[in-house]
Amino acid sequence: MAQFDSADLPRGNPCAQCGKPITKPDWVERDAGRTFYLWHCRACDYRFEAIAIYPERDSEHAPLAA
Repeated sequence: MAQFDSADLPRGNPCAQCGKPITKPDWVERDAGRTFYLWHCRACDYRFEAIAIYPERDSEHAPLAA
């Protein structure tokens, strides 16, 4: 897992199957404009992925390739 500041990680996300809160994701991967989270519920052993998608940068202010 890539190292991230633990303050940036979501906490207490509810399990998609049983609804119990999950302390923190097992895996976090970041890509341009997206963050992927792999969750594992210890209560019911369900695993699922969540993706956070961020708005694209304004093309007027994006750096140009030389």
